[in-house]
Amino acid sequence: MIEFVGLNAINGPLIVLDGVPKAGYEEQVSLRMANGETRMGRIVQMEGERAVIQVFEGTRGMALDNTRVTFQGHPMEMPLAMELLGRSFNGSGRPIDGMGEIFAETSADINGLPMNPVARVYPRNYINTGISTIDGLATLIRGQKLPIFSGSGMAHDKLAVQIVRQAQLTGTDADNFVIVFAAMGVKNDVADYFRRSFEEAGVMDKVVMFLNLSDDPIIERILAPRCALTTAEYFAFQQGLHVLVIMTDITAYCEALREFSSSKGEIPGRKGFPGYLYSDLASLYERAGIIEGSSGSVTQVPILTMPNDDITHPVPDLTGYITEGQIVLERELDQKGIYPPISVLPSLSRLMKDGIGEGFTRSDHSACSNQLFAAYARVQDARALASVIGEEELAPADKKYILFGRLFEEHFVNQGNLENRTIEQTLNLGWQLLSLLPKEELDRCDAKTLEQFYQPEEARKTFGVSAED
Repeated sequence: MIEFVGLNAINGPLIVLDGVPKAGYEEQVSLRMANGETRMGRIVQMEGERAVIQVFEGTRGMALDNTRVTFQGHPMEMPLAMELLGRSFNGSGRPIDGMGEIFAETSADINGLPMNPVARVYPRNYINTGISTIDGLATLIRGQKLPIFSGSGMAHDKLAVQIVRQAQLTGTDADNFVIVFAAMGVKNDVADYFRRSFEEAGVMDKVVMFLNLSDDPIIERILAPRCALTTAEYFAFQQGLHVLVIMTDITAYCEALREFSSSKGEIPGRKGFPGYLYSDLASLYERAGIIEGSSGSVTQVPILTMPNDDITHPVPDLTGYITEGQIVLERELDQKGIYPPISVLPSLSRLMKDGIGEGFTRSDHSACSNQLFAAYARVQDARALASVIGEEELAPADKKYILFGRLFEEHFVNQGNLENRTIEQTLNLGWQLLSLLPKEELDRCDAKTLEQFYQPEEARKTFGVSAED
């Protein structure tokens, strides 16, 4: 380790030091002030022997002449052990639950190691969330990265808590399942809501929490997802566990990255975000997956808010290129009081087809899902036509689709935030709703499947619908 006395420049959260030989990008640095206070930082830019260092706690109170800088000789590392389970940390991986420091079994670079593409195993089998629109129509597959696109003020925090509370595996892997939860740029009341909800649900013993508050340094917002993913990789690839990583809000992370980029004087790209936003997001998302020879997996559910509900904004736009599908929350459903307000048609899971069906969920899952998508798409056409000519003037088939759409949103999409549905309940409910439509309209199913699940009389009785309707 090398120690330097004095700084060349201070610029916001950045300090500049000249004459630094053989320092490395991302190297960890400790800074000791004249009053004995120690702060941490990392090298974010190298120009010859000039090092630009970002200070985690900020540069307030630092002096140019007497600040001592010690280069640690290694990048920032996360202490790792099984005792991380049930603990809470800040964005830079320091305990904030009052239970003391972690006795580390090992430690790892928070930037992770590249995952060999040849060693990747194709994701199969699913994670049951207990939420019908996800399990039935956009199934979350182990090893997948499936983001949730939300809007400001919508119920994504409640949905994140419900997924943490209800997510589980089936079969022999049921007990080998843990969750890593990272919140970035959240307010104090939201952080308290997450903590309280997990404790009340009794799931805290299988959860590791990383909480970066909105008044914490922005550098912690950049570090939080990396600390979380390093923890997840340890559980998955060293301990053989299946890990679900939930990160909220990726937009807050990207805005911190934009602020950080601006402070370094970098040339901005779209909407002021740095030109390397795509590769930076990829460095997070691509840490999901399954490695050959390991019994564990890392599955990611990043949650991001779309400014002005604009799905073409750089953050959701670039996220969509990297990830394998998306779950989209709709403002109109939210205003109707439907929870979770998941918009069915733009939501999809690209890996779903290989993780459902016989041996995973149920043999009829694919047929039920395809038919529900097709029927709900017809609902949108019928509603568009009704807005022009009036519902009374619609053809009988279109009226049935209007009825199906209303009941589908009320009973399938809408469910309580404490309601945990099994995959059997979800599929049975889907078939009951499809049975309200004429049999000849169900053209995405084979005759054998229809014979088994099409029960119009029972469906009408369940939903209180007459044969004329």
